[in-house]
Formats: sequence, structure tokens, C-alpha cells
Amino acid sequence: MRAVVINCTLKPSPEPSNTDALAEVVAGELRGRGVTVETYRAVDENILPGVETDMGQGDGWPRVHRSLLGAEILIVATPTWVGHPSSLAQRVIERMDAMLSETDDDERPVAYNRVAGVVVTGNEDGAHHVISEIAGALGDIGYTIPGQAWTYWHLGPGAGPDYLDSEQGREWSHKTGRAMASNLYAVAKALAARPIPAPPQ
Repeated sequence: MRAVVINCTLKPSPEPSNTDALAEVVAGELRGRGVTVETYRAVDENILPGVETDMGQGDGWPRVHRSLLGAEILIVATPTWVGHPSSLAQRVIERMDAMLSETDDDERPVAYNRVAGVVVTGNEDGAHHVISEIAGALGDIGYTIPGQAWTYWHLGPGAGPDYLDSEQGREWSHKTGRAMASNLYAVAKALAARPIPAPPQ
């Protein structure tokens, strides 16, 4: 089984990323279950604006898209900025919009029988809003969102230290992240055994 993590931090590599650090808790739990995990930092990939799978010369999205089609599990990880997902998370969702019109050999949308979850970090509140926005969009695209397929860390209300600067709340975030990984894995296995059929015509 394979998983893809798309980290939508605004920080280019190799700058330390709070979002990457929490997403790695989930990824580590998946690896412990035998899942191969591939991680992309969206800011490094030159993902061009648009709603097509390939926007032409220099577009970094097609490589990520190929990985999505080879994975049963997707994790979108994003910081919270003024109560919303990062601009890069929105761009990733916009590019995934093209998957609505792509089908597999059985005429199913290509996101069918794949599961997805969300990781959120930020030293401000709004995590549940961000989770709802991203999970709702991924569900529209065709992903299955298991129960409790998310984890987050924040210090709200108000600004404060970052995830990497503080131990506060980490135990809860990590425990929730491990549960997230377990649920994603369990539902991915269930869908592999009993796939969702193509939509009725």
C-alpha cells in the first residue's frame, strides 16, 4: 500500500516546517503498518495555477498527480493562515479538480477507492474550519474520508509559539495522528477488498 503526503507549508526546503513535523507522526504510523509514504512540499514543486492535470511547460503538478494515482492514501497537510488553509493548499485542491473528469478502466472517477485525511498546524485557532474545507473538497473529488481522519495542533486563541517550539498539546496531537493513520489504513484495506462501483448512468 502507498500513501502520498502533500505538505502545503509556505516554507521552501530545507527550512524547518511545523506542518511537516506533525504530518510525519502520521506518516511514521503508516510506515509502521507497511505503507510506503512519499512526501511532497508543494512550494518546491512549481505547481502552476489552473484546473487541468497538466498546465504545460514547467508545471510541477503532473508528477504529483501520477503519485496520487499510484497511492491508496492521501494526506493534505497545511498551516492555518487567518483561519483558512494556506494558498498552496487551495492551489492543490484546484489542480485536483481535474480528477473529477478522469476515470479508471471501470469508468469510476480516479479518486474512488482511495482515502484521504488532513493535518493542520498553526499558532492560531481555526483548525476545524480548515479540516472541514479540505475534507469537504476531497470528498467532492471522490476520495473517501474515514471518521476521525485528521489531526491538528494550535495554541489558540491568539498568536504564540509554533509546534516545533512548544511541547504544549503535542501528546494529544500525536495520539490523534496515530488514530488518523489507523483509520486511513483500515478503510483503505476495506475498499481494496470491496471497491466502490462506478456511479449509475
